[in-house]
Amino acid sequence: MTGDDTKHLPLEDLHVAAGARFGAFAGWSMPLTYPAGVMKEHLHTREHAGLFDISHMKLFEISGSGTVALLNRACPLDAGALEISQSKYTFFLNEAAGILDDLIVTRLGQARFMVVANAGNAEADEKHLRALAMDFDAKVDALDRVFLAIQGPEAWAALSRGGIETGALLFMHGFEPRENWFMSRSGYTGEDGFEIGLPEADARNLVAKLLEDERVMWVGLAARDSLRLEAGLCLHGLDITPETDPASAGLMWAIPKEVRASSAFIGADALRSILERGPAQKRVGLKPEGRQPVRTGAALFDADGDPAGHVTSGGFGPSAAHPVAMGYVQTSLSKPGAKLFADVRGTKIPVDINPLPFTPHRYRKG
Repeated sequence: MTGDDTKHLPLEDLHVAAGARFGAFAGWSMPLTYPAGVMKEHLHTREHAGLFDISHMKLFEISGSGTVALLNRACPLDAGALEISQSKYTFFLNEAAGILDDLIVTRLGQARFMVVANAGNAEADEKHLRALAMDFDAKVDALDRVFLAIQGPEAWAALSRGGIETGALLFMHGFEPRENWFMSRSGYTGEDGFEIGLPEADARNLVAKLLEDERVMWVGLAARDSLRLEAGLCLHGLDITPETDPASAGLMWAIPKEVRASSAFIGADALRSILERGPAQKRVGLKPEGRQPVRTGAALFDADGDPAGHVTSGGFGPSAAHPVAMGYVQTSLSKPGAKLFADVRGTKIPVDINPLPFTPHRYRKG
């Protein structure tokens, strides 16, 4: 997208004032880095608290007596089994079990749920949901909210100092602390943290309070990418796409066994047949030897020089202190210890299969 088609964040003026360098992402003009730079932003998030503007993502509120049935059709999910305030990572699948988007669904009431969707898929997701909702007694509302994430071991303390107590909220739970606010203990970094959807005026006040705290720093999209990659978390459009299924992606943990077995979600039959025969390829962590990062799209070869797979995400891991990558390889080569080579501009770089994540998750689960 160029020119007038580019979407702008409601708080763009704050990012300009903070010295952000902008770039295009999913049709939006997004802050990529701030003057501290990607390395410092990344490490600050791991050690203190990083503040991210993720308003390019979309929140949908779904309500009505048919909401549980709608979500169970749209996603490989048992929405009725979620407790009030419980969040669940799930997907929209197509009939071939390809991943149209990955989502977080939170139960806010008996017949009221919040769905958080990715920026690049927000419009398609909304159309998909509205089309499905016509068969159910369910209403889909696309919310106009600023969406912020604060991530890192000191995120809870910074919020507390800013007047927002988070004590009772555990990882993958969400609630509405104030009118028109939605807050969950979740994130995309592997660290403890929170995502907060709120009206623009409230967001400006909250940002001002948070940035008074020396523990909090604006963090851009570049460090968000290196943080999620170290944490082994997928980016839709690269690591998961409509051509990849949850079994190949190593994401079957997100689909309860009883849902796999008998539910009638879109793509159920295709997913069952993939599970019966076993996926032909699997998503793995990749650790290149040396300091040269291996980037998205690099071809992978086995020890005999035969094609073995491809890299979907790659870069340098500031906390891991070595290059990190993810990709898909033939299932027979997906075990740690398999020797592979990545083609980087004609040079074959040795790559080891590495367990995910590269840095341990530090979520607050209890």
